[in-house]
Amino acid sequence: MGLFDKLAIDPQITPTIDWDLLPAETFTIFESWGTKIRDINDRERYYYFFIDGWGEPPSLCLMERGIKHARVLARIDAPQDLIDQALRDDGKSRSLDRNYAINDALKEWLRVNVVDSNDDSLVTPLVGPQQEEHAMSSHLPAADTPLPENLQTVSLPNKARHVQEEDIPGIVKDYNFYDAIRNPQGIYLNFLVDNGDDATTTDKTTGLMWQRSGLDITSIRKLRKHIANLNKNNFAGFSDWRLPTIEEALSLMRPEKNQKDLHLDPAFSGDIPFIFVAEERDPGGYWFCDYKRGSVFWASGTIPGGFGRVCRNAA
Repeated sequence: MGLFDKLAIDPQITPTIDWDLLPAETFTIFESWGTKIRDINDRERYYYFFIDGWGEPPSLCLMERGIKHARVLARIDAPQDLIDQALRDDGKSRSLDRNYAINDALKEWLRVNVVDSNDDSLVTPLVGPQQEEHAMSSHLPAADTPLPENLQTVSLPNKARHVQEEDIPGIVKDYNFYDAIRNPQGIYLNFLVDNGDDATTTDKTTGLMWQRSGLDITSIRKLRKHIANLNKNNFAGFSDWRLPTIEEALSLMRPEKNQKDLHLDPAFSGDIPFIFVAEERDPGGYWFCDYKRGSVFWASGTIPGGFGRVCRNAA
C-alpha cells in the first residue's frame, strides 16, 4: 500500500505531489489575482509537503489544497534533524503563519521513503476520506428558546480597529476564549438558536446573528464586494452584514472539535476552516480566526486570501 492508497483519496482524483509549491504561495495560486496563475476547476487538487511549526517539535505534514478547501491529510514520521534543518533553511521570518517549506534534503528523503515506497508505516492519516457536506446540523433549539439561567449576555467589541500581536493574549484571556496556543484551558459558553431559515443562527449570549455557511476563499478586496452584495440583496432579510471582530469570531471557538474537524458548533459549515476578521494588524497584515487549528493568526501581503463568514447585531 502506498501513500495515497493509505489516505483513501477520492478515486476520481489522480493525486500528484507538487514539489515546488511553497506554503506562502497557496493563496495566490488559487486566486486569479495572484502572481502565479493556473487554470483550475473545483475538482482539482494539489498536494504538497510542508513543515508545521505550530507544535513542538515541528512536524512534517502532507497538505491537500483545492479551490475551496485546504486540509492536512497526514503527518510523516521523518527524522527530526532533517525537519529542523529544513525549517532553518526556510527562515522563520518568511513564514509568518508558522508553516514552512521543505528543502532538497527532505524532498529526497520523502521520495525514497514515502512517495516511491510501498511501506506506509511512516504515514499517520489525520483525517478520514473526505465527504461532501449535504446539510448542516439542525440540532439547535428554536429561536424563541430563552437563554438558560446559567448563561449571561455579554457585549463584545464590534468595531474594526488595528490590533498588535501582543494584544491578542489579553483579548483571548479577557473573555476566557479557547485558543489552542494562548489559552488551551479557555471556554466561552454561547447559546446558538435556529432561526428557521437554514441560513443563519443567533447567539443569545452575544446578540449576534451568524451566517451558517460562508464565503469561499478569495482576496480581502473581493470579499468586501461579496459582503456588499449580500447587503444589497438583503441576505436572510437583512442589509447590515459585516465581518466579525476578533472577539466575535473567537466567541464561536470551541475546545473540542466537531465531526467536521473544526473547533465549531456543527451548525456551521465544515467548508470554512478559517475566516478573515474585521481587524488589520498593526504595523501591517491581516488577522484570521482559524477553526481548524483553534487559534488566531495573521498573514502579511498586500492582497492576502481567506474565507469569510458574516455576522450582524441582532439585539
